[in-house]
Amino acid sequence: MNDVPTCSVIIPVLNEATLIHELVAQLVTVRGITDVIVVDGGSSDGTLETLEKVVASAEQSLNPMTLRVTASEPGRAHQMNRGAALSTAEILVFLHADTRLPADALDELTTAQHSGRVWGRFDVDFDTHDWAMQVIAWFMNHRSALTGIATGDHAIFVHRHIFEQIGGYPLIPLMEDIALSKQLKRVTKPYRIRTPVITAARRWQAHGVLATIGYMWCNRLLYWVGVSPSRLAVRYRHVR
Repeated sequence: MNDVPTCSVIIPVLNEATLIHELVAQLVTVRGITDVIVVDGGSSDGTLETLEKVVASAEQSLNPMTLRVTASEPGRAHQMNRGAALSTAEILVFLHADTRLPADALDELTTAQHSGRVWGRFDVDFDTHDWAMQVIAWFMNHRSALTGIATGDHAIFVHRHIFEQIGGYPLIPLMEDIALSKQLKRVTKPYRIRTPVITAARRWQAHGVLATIGYMWCNRLLYWVGVSPSRLAVRYRHVR
């Protein structure tokens, strides 16, 4: 095994045309990341077309980073599994379109690789200095550290052979990250990277911070007591 592992960053997108140029520009600044796979889940705002134009017009400037674009059935689980199936890298990193990796992400992933842990996640920070969002980030990070459960905002990473061994993301319409974490916890505890990814506060701010917290915790509680992800997804669509 190489000292520095190969790594694929897999990004599920849906109607994110306005973020594409910013996303690609930031990924270029992440040292050592050479493979990015963006998976569209049926966008209707021109996301896929925008991605294809970015690939066609910027191949030289993206070197040595390879940006690949594909499509899948709707749903993040389908999208992330599709991206993983296209990768031959040792480590898969699952990243939201509005989340930014730190510039030294590969160094951190290399340290995680040498730890013996086969999966983990980054701490989270928000793209705002608003005190309420900073408190939320603190609770998100400490909750994950205590429970060993990571969500999509944490940029989950996992060794590809382990991901394939457990069958990838469960094909459920919501809570797929929690379900994956529960499966991976049976293999090893997660490795915590304290250098945070920076994620957008836009959805929290759009619906109100307190309302979003209440909604998310209600959904999580319902999931833990046995409400099906399909029923929760209906609630999610109505609120979103």
